Amino acid sequence: MLHRFLFQRIDNSSLLLFRIFFGILVSLECYGAMVTGWIKRTLIEPSFTFSFIGFEWLQPLPGNGMYFYFFIMGTLGVCIALGYKYRVSIIAFFILWSGVYLMQKTSYNNHYYLLALISFLMCFLPANKGSSLDAKKNVSLQSKTMCAYVKWIIVLQLVIVYTYASIAKLYGDWLDFGMVELLMKGKADYYVIGVFLQQHWVHVIMGTFGILFDLLVIPALLYKPTRKLAFILSIFFHLFNAVVFQIGIFPFLSLAFTVFFFEPKTIRNIFFKTKEVSKPTVVNIPKNKNILLAFFTTYFIIQLFLPIRHHFITDNVLWTEEGHRLSWRMMLRSRRGSVLFKVKNKDTGKEIYVKQNKYLTQKQRARVASYPDFMWQFAQRLKMEYKEKGEDIAVYAINSKISINGRYMQPFVDPKIDLANETWSHFSHHHWILSSKLKEE
Repeated sequence: MLHRFLFQRIDNSSLLLFRIFFGILVSLECYGAMVTGWIKRTLIEPSFTFSFIGFEWLQPLPGNGMYFYFFIMGTLGVCIALGYKYRVSIIAFFILWSGVYLMQKTSYNNHYYLLALISFLMCFLPANKGSSLDAKKNVSLQSKTMCAYVKWIIVLQLVIVYTYASIAKLYGDWLDFGMVELLMKGKADYYVIGVFLQQHWVHVIMGTFGILFDLLVIPALLYKPTRKLAFILSIFFHLFNAVVFQIGIFPFLSLAFTVFFFEPKTIRNIFFKTKEVSKPTVVNIPKNKNILLAFFTTYFIIQLFLPIRHHFITDNVLWTEEGHRLSWRMMLRSRRGSVLFKVKNKDTGKEIYVKQNKYLTQKQRARVASYPDFMWQFAQRLKMEYKEKGEDIAVYAINSKISINGRYMQPFVDPKIDLANETWSHFSHHHWILSSKLKEE
């Protein structure tokens, strides 16, 4: 029964169309990063970037190298859209995008992570077997069908993203709409809609709709009687986010995913008018079915675990940030902090306070003051610098305080702990983060 469900041949128009949309969008993302100055601000101006811990060896290319890097990625996006050397193009894009994603987290965004996941999955999917230069050049490559599992891989990934995003909103600061109000305060100067976005009843609608939309949109798109309504609401929801939050291609990528929920006849009538719809055909079980099942089962087990790992780590994730990233916890908290770093020479006992603006951009300083992994990495950076001078130092975070979602500032890091001498764990609590009082409020 499972084999029939996964390996039945179905029309592949949704995958072909998504490949075109995906290629166009990632090209716009990469070329846009060049034009808007994002590359300069994020990868060139900083004296060093805060990479994901464990990937410190990934560093920006010197000079204008990152402009060439992004130009290559944008061009690969064009190749993906055209279906030109598709397999090479998508694999190369995945590697390069993952590299720049892991290279810095000062400008972390969930859609950067989603792009990495989708481009990874697309490496294995037959997205060039029609409406592509590859298929035009090689007639034997052409096909109007694909195995059903191709569609359900994308759908399951979306279910995980949206469901966890909805569940994550089920906490006090979202349910009392305080977090929505906080998000909208920064939009007060928006032309026409700025004043409108400050109304409490608007916050109630936005907060409630955000939970229900994330939870129900995928089931509603799958169910034919509610599909059109879900699509209309998706257009409104994602375009609203595009205008209000200005989060790049993410809203449009989300809309592109909806092609997997419409009937092939609809897709081909609109986008591929010269093509006939392929009806579901016999089950075609590939010889490597067990490898496919094992691979994708492992992948989705990891995807199911990562967003809940914070439940196995001490204290509140809103406070510690441990387990926050890679968990689809989108727009759930606002952090503001302050910290001083004291460097102590272990041999002489001499102490100095670090001038952070000597090392960090304004945005990096804000991250270092508010996020424990940034604090730890900055301490390691100082340790390495002084070691090159022949000095053995300790690094202390003095007067570290943070505010979560507009609350009063609370002490955050133990000032007696030498952060330069601590190790980092991705899956356990760090004892030098002081206990929060969030649970008491």
